[in-house]
Amino acid sequence: MIKNIGSYTALSLTICFLLFGSFYLNKEVKTKLNTSKRIAMVDNTVVDNDVLVADAIHPIHKPNDYSFSPKLGKSLIGFKEALGFKESRGDYFTVNTFGYLGKYQFGRETLKLIGVYNTVMFLNNPELQEKAFIANAERNKWILRRDIKRFSGRTINGVEITESGILAAAHLAGAGNVKKYLRSHGAQGFSDAFGTSIQYYIKKFSGYDTSSIKPNKKAKVKVTA
Repeated sequence: MIKNIGSYTALSLTICFLLFGSFYLNKEVKTKLNTSKRIAMVDNTVVDNDVLVADAIHPIHKPNDYSFSPKLGKSLIGFKEALGFKESRGDYFTVNTFGYLGKYQFGRETLKLIGVYNTVMFLNNPELQEKAFIANAERNKWILRRDIKRFSGRTINGVEITESGILAAAHLAGAGNVKKYLRSHGAQGFSDAFGTSIQYYIKKFSGYDTSSIKPNKKAKVKVTA
């Protein structure tokens, strides 16, 4: 009889332990699930519940998490990065369907004007692409120097004209087309093969500090082997 009582006591304790463990585990998972749901709501992301639980236990660092990215603001670097992202999403090694190359989507003829003839080397050299961007901007700024002085601060078709907007538009359409646009007060427009217009670039890239880009009629890239 004493043995039976001992067995029943041990069995009862085991059942209680299992029930408590199950309750605690269930509570912990629910807590993690609720926490992960809050994270998903902040990111405006809808994710399957199983994924949310897994992500709560082993958080995934997603590639679009820019929490620790520097804020470039309206600096020259900010201008370059914003334009590069618009052109190619910042991909140095891409070639689009029309044959435009790299992060800033340079055409072959434009590259020749600034001293770059080997497009294979250009596409595989991010440093060269950054130098090409500056050289091209310097050349465009020289061509448009009078127009920058004349039109900066004015409004055309409801869009304020700024130096950085003009330089961005020149990168898109060429300095000659931007000059026609400005001097016709927006009557002579231009759009690229994807339908992107001079006016759109002037507005999108307005107000960046591009003062360190100096006008240079003979701007070239120094290509090193």
